[in-house]
Amino acid sequence: MKLLSDDALHEVSESMESLSRKGISRRDFMKFCSGMAALLALPASLVPRIAEAVSGKKPYLVWLEFQDCAGDTEALLRATKPAVADIIFDIFSVDYHETIMAPSGRQAEKSLQDVVKNNKGEYFVVVEGSIPMNDGGVYCCIGGRSAVDIAREVCGNALATIAVGNCAAYGGIPAALPNPTGAVSIKEAVPDAAVINLPGCPVNVENLTACIVHYLTFGSLPNTDKLGRPYFAYGKRIHDNCERRAHFDAGQFVRQWGDEGHRQGWCLYEMGCKGPATFHNCPVVKYNEGTSWPVQAGHGCIGCSEPNFWDTMSPFYRRLPEVPGFGVEKTADKIGIGMVSLTTAGIAVHAVANAVKKKKSGEDKETE
Repeated sequence: MKLLSDDALHEVSESMESLSRKGISRRDFMKFCSGMAALLALPASLVPRIAEAVSGKKPYLVWLEFQDCAGDTEALLRATKPAVADIIFDIFSVDYHETIMAPSGRQAEKSLQDVVKNNKGEYFVVVEGSIPMNDGGVYCCIGGRSAVDIAREVCGNALATIAVGNCAAYGGIPAALPNPTGAVSIKEAVPDAAVINLPGCPVNVENLTACIVHYLTFGSLPNTDKLGRPYFAYGKRIHDNCERRAHFDAGQFVRQWGDEGHRQGWCLYEMGCKGPATFHNCPVVKYNEGTSWPVQAGHGCIGCSEPNFWDTMSPFYRRLPEVPGFGVEKTADKIGIGMVSLTTAGIAVHAVANAVKKKKSGEDKETE
């Protein structure tokens, strides 16, 4: 059975020729498409459809950077698994990105205006950083215009806006108390914009790519939770997929940095891990080419995918007094005590059994 039409096959072929010139093989491309299907929880039968979608006409993309640390841009530029950086730049016509574009000054701003004015409703916007609202937005200006002015024009006319990182999604660190600049999320600054949030510090670029691939494939953004986060990436707690979860269930907790439990990879909940209160797919997708993520590396989750995390999740090295809807804080100590009791009881039973066995063995010898 033919999975793709002749036109689709031609588009895929042309895309493959472009990618091969960059050193990306057909195998790499199909691996990318399969990886996107898996990340989006789609059946393998849709891989050809994804391949067709990402091989079609290049949509425009502009990347706006406001109150931020540039961590999300750095995450994009360092992405290599799958070959996201190369593939995404082949899929999209990236017409504006302050960090990586060649033009500067008026020429750079003209590149932005060319997209916004000539392609209304036909381009994607990625927003990195929060928007300061106090004092007319003077705390972040680009080309003589405030961030809020730029955001309202560019995001207000976009096909879709993707807020990457906690700052763009919820205000992040700039919005932490006392929030002197009046920093807000892109959705708060531009309420009418179609926004999907990808919080985290930094964003996982595979989740960003998956959102765009979903739109190209189905003509819509992925389904989201009440906080505007796509379910495929933020549908489960960190705690649910954490490789240290078994240690939590066994009552094995790190009590001090560098102790035996820390060296053995035990649960970091007592040391302030916010995994039970944080929703993200970090344990599954990971970072640095899928090598690791903070908890695997020995550092507790700080909850950077949640709104107002800087205020609500601190202090970062002390466990939360309460996790709404979870109750883990009420059971962690009991689990630990219970497991110690079970272990002690088990040792005692084992000792008694050995004693009985030895005594019986001695009696048998005497009767011989």
